[in-house]
Amino acid sequence: MSMQKTDLSPAIPVIIGGNIAVIPTDTIYGVVAQATNPSAVQKIYNVKQRDPAKPFIILISEVDDLKLFGINPNKTVTDLLNSYWPGPVSIILDCPNPQLEYLHRGTNSLAFRLPQNESIRKLIKATGPLAAPSANPEGLPPATNISEAKAYFGDSVDCYIEGDVNAKPSKIIRISSDGKEEILRA
Repeated sequence: MSMQKTDLSPAIPVIIGGNIAVIPTDTIYGVVAQATNPSAVQKIYNVKQRDPAKPFIILISEVDDLKLFGINPNKTVTDLLNSYWPGPVSIILDCPNPQLEYLHRGTNSLAFRLPQNESIRKLIKATGPLAAPSANPEGLPPATNISEAKAYFGDSVDCYIEGDVNAKPSKIIRISSDGKEEILRA
Protein backbone atom coordinates (compact mmCIF):
# COMPACT_ATOMS: atom_id res chain seq x y z
CA MET A 1 0.00 0.00 0.00
CA SER A 2 1.66 3.22 -1.15
CA MET A 3 1.62 6.14 1.26
CA GLN A 4 0.26 8.28 -1.59
CA LYS A 5 -2.93 6.18 -1.44
CA THR A 6 -3.18 5.83 2.34
CA ASP A 7 -6.53 7.14 3.58
CA LEU A 8 -5.77 9.25 6.64
CA SER A 9 -9.31 10.64 6.89
CA PRO A 10 -10.37 8.32 9.78
CA ALA A 11 -7.83 10.19 11.93
CA ILE A 12 -9.40 13.63 11.28
CA PRO A 13 -12.32 13.46 13.79
CA VAL A 14 -10.05 11.77 16.36
CA ILE A 15 -7.46 14.55 16.11
CA ILE A 16 -10.01 17.39 15.96
CA GLY A 17 -11.63 15.84 19.05
CA GLY A 18 -8.41 16.42 21.02
CA ASN A 19 -7.24 12.82 20.89
CA ILE A 20 -4.16 11.08 19.48
CA ALA A 21 -3.52 8.84 16.49
CA VAL A 22 -0.62 6.80 15.14
CA ILE A 23 -0.18 7.47 11.42
CA PRO A 24 2.46 6.89 8.77
CA THR A 25 4.22 10.22 8.22
CA ASP A 26 6.56 11.12 5.38
CA THR A 27 9.43 9.59 7.37
CA ILE A 28 8.40 7.12 10.10
CA TYR A 29 5.24 6.32 12.09
CA GLY A 30 4.28 9.21 14.32
CA VAL A 31 2.02 9.72 17.33
CA VAL A 32 0.06 12.81 16.33
CA ALA A 33 -2.27 15.37 17.93
CA GLN A 34 -3.24 18.97 17.29
CA ALA A 35 -0.20 21.11 18.07
CA THR A 36 -2.49 24.00 19.01
CA ASN A 37 -4.24 21.93 21.71
CA PRO A 38 -2.15 21.85 24.94
CA SER A 39 -4.09 18.94 26.50
CA ALA A 40 -3.74 16.83 23.32
CA VAL A 41 0.01 17.56 23.26
CA GLN A 42 0.23 16.48 26.92
CA LYS A 43 -1.51 13.18 26.03
CA ILE A 44 1.39 12.41 23.68
CA TYR A 45 3.93 13.10 26.44
CA ASN A 46 1.99 10.76 28.75
CA VAL A 47 1.61 7.95 26.18
CA LYS A 48 5.27 8.12 25.08
CA GLN A 49 6.53 8.54 28.67
CA ARG A 50 8.63 11.28 27.11
CA ASP A 51 11.04 13.56 28.93
CA PRO A 52 8.88 16.66 29.50
CA ALA A 53 11.85 18.91 28.63
CA LYS A 54 12.05 17.58 25.04
CA PRO A 55 9.82 19.31 22.47
CA PHE A 56 8.18 17.53 19.51
CA ILE A 57 8.49 18.10 15.78
CA ILE A 58 5.42 19.86 14.36
CA LEU A 59 4.06 18.96 10.93
CA ILE A 60 2.63 21.85 8.90
CA SER A 61 0.74 21.95 5.59
CA GLU A 62 2.33 25.17 4.26
CA VAL A 63 4.92 27.76 5.29
CA ASP A 64 2.09 30.14 6.28
CA ASP A 65 1.20 27.74 9.14
CA LEU A 66 4.26 29.12 10.98
CA LYS A 67 2.22 32.27 11.67
CA LEU A 68 -0.01 30.19 13.98
CA PHE A 69 3.06 29.93 16.23
CA GLY A 70 3.94 33.63 16.01
CA ILE A 71 6.78 32.91 13.58
CA ASN A 72 7.06 35.35 10.67
CA PRO A 73 10.29 34.48 8.85
CA ASN A 74 12.05 37.18 6.85
CA LYS A 75 12.74 36.69 3.13
CA THR A 76 16.16 35.09 3.72
CA VAL A 77 14.70 32.47 6.08
CA THR A 78 11.61 31.94 3.92
CA ASP A 79 13.83 31.28 0.89
CA LEU A 80 15.82 28.73 2.92
CA LEU A 81 12.61 27.03 4.12
CA ASN A 82 11.35 26.82 0.54
CA SER A 83 14.66 25.24 -0.54
CA TYR A 84 14.14 22.35 1.94
CA TRP A 85 10.34 22.03 1.90
CA PRO A 86 8.30 20.14 1.17
CA GLY A 87 10.51 17.23 2.17
CA PRO A 88 11.90 15.07 5.00
CA VAL A 89 13.74 17.95 6.70
CA SER A 90 12.76 19.26 10.13
CA ILE A 91 13.79 22.85 10.70
CA ILE A 92 14.21 24.40 14.13
CA LEU A 93 13.17 28.04 14.32
CA ASP A 94 13.19 30.50 17.22
CA CYS A 95 9.86 30.67 19.02
CA PRO A 96 10.19 32.64 22.26
CA ASN A 97 6.40 32.95 22.80
CA PRO A 98 5.70 32.09 26.48
CA GLN A 99 2.15 30.98 25.56
CA LEU A 100 3.73 28.16 23.52
CA GLU A 101 5.83 26.84 26.42
CA TYR A 102 3.67 23.67 26.35
CA LEU A 103 5.25 23.04 22.92
CA HIS A 104 8.77 24.49 23.15
CA ARG A 105 9.30 23.31 26.75
CA GLY A 106 11.46 26.30 27.63
CA THR A 107 13.78 25.87 24.63
CA ASN A 108 12.22 28.96 22.96
CA SER A 109 12.44 27.14 19.62
CA LEU A 110 10.28 24.69 17.67
CA ALA A 111 11.05 22.15 14.94
CA PHE A 112 8.74 22.12 11.92
CA ARG A 113 8.45 19.86 8.89
CA LEU A 114 6.37 20.38 5.76
CA PRO A 115 5.86 16.85 4.38
CA GLN A 116 6.21 16.10 0.67
CA ASN A 117 3.30 13.67 0.90
CA GLU A 118 -0.02 15.07 -0.32
CA SER A 119 -2.16 12.79 1.92
CA ILE A 120 -0.42 14.08 5.03
CA ARG A 121 -0.68 17.72 3.95
CA LYS A 122 -4.44 17.23 3.34
CA LEU A 123 -4.79 15.74 6.83
CA ILE A 124 -2.93 18.73 8.34
CA LYS A 125 -5.11 21.19 6.39
CA ALA A 126 -8.16 19.50 7.96
CA THR A 127 -6.81 19.26 11.53
CA GLY A 128 -4.29 22.09 11.80
CA PRO A 129 -0.58 21.57 12.51
CA LEU A 130 0.30 18.30 14.25
CA ALA A 131 2.67 17.56 17.09
CA ALA A 132 4.28 14.42 15.61
CA PRO A 133 7.02 12.61 17.50
CA SER A 134 8.00 9.08 16.52
CA ALA A 135 5.71 6.21 17.52
CA ASN A 136 7.63 4.70 20.43
CA PRO A 137 7.98 5.06 24.17
CA GLU A 138 11.10 7.05 25.11
CA GLY A 139 14.23 4.93 24.82
CA LEU A 140 12.74 2.25 22.56
CA PRO A 141 13.09 2.01 18.75
CA PRO A 142 10.37 3.67 16.64
CA ALA A 143 7.55 1.36 15.53
CA THR A 144 8.08 0.17 11.95
CA ASN A 145 4.49 -1.08 11.56
CA ILE A 146 1.10 -0.77 13.24
CA SER A 147 1.48 -4.07 15.14
CA GLU A 148 4.57 -2.69 16.89
CA ALA A 149 2.80 0.62 17.59
CA LYS A 150 -0.20 -1.23 19.11
CA ALA A 151 2.17 -3.33 21.22
CA TYR A 152 3.70 -0.09 22.54
CA PHE A 153 0.53 1.92 23.13
CA GLY A 154 -2.53 -0.40 23.07
CA ASP A 155 -5.79 1.41 23.92
CA SER A 156 -4.02 4.62 25.00
CA VAL A 157 -4.00 5.69 21.32
CA ASP A 158 -7.42 6.43 19.81
CA CYS A 159 -6.73 5.59 16.15
CA TYR A 160 -4.13 3.59 14.22
CA ILE A 161 -3.61 3.90 10.46
CA GLU A 162 -1.41 1.49 8.53
CA GLY A 163 0.68 2.74 5.61
CA ASP A 164 4.14 2.75 4.08
CA VAL A 165 6.96 4.62 5.78
CA ASN A 166 10.57 4.98 4.69
CA ALA A 167 11.84 4.13 8.20
CA LYS A 168 14.34 7.00 8.36
CA PRO A 169 13.88 9.96 10.71
CA SER A 170 14.07 13.42 9.19
CA LYS A 171 17.20 15.50 8.79
CA ILE A 172 17.21 18.28 11.42
CA ILE A 173 18.53 21.78 10.72
CA ARG A 174 18.46 24.86 12.94
CA ILE A 175 17.99 28.14 11.08
CA SER A 176 18.56 31.35 13.02
CA SER A 177 16.52 34.48 12.33
CA ASP A 178 19.47 35.84 10.27
CA GLY A 179 19.47 32.73 8.07
CA LYS A 180 22.49 30.94 9.58
CA GLU A 181 22.11 27.13 9.17
CA GLU A 182 23.35 24.40 11.51
CA ILE A 183 22.78 20.69 10.73
CA LEU A 184 21.88 18.83 13.94
CA ARG A 185 20.98 15.42 12.42
CA ALA A 186 22.05 14.50 8.89
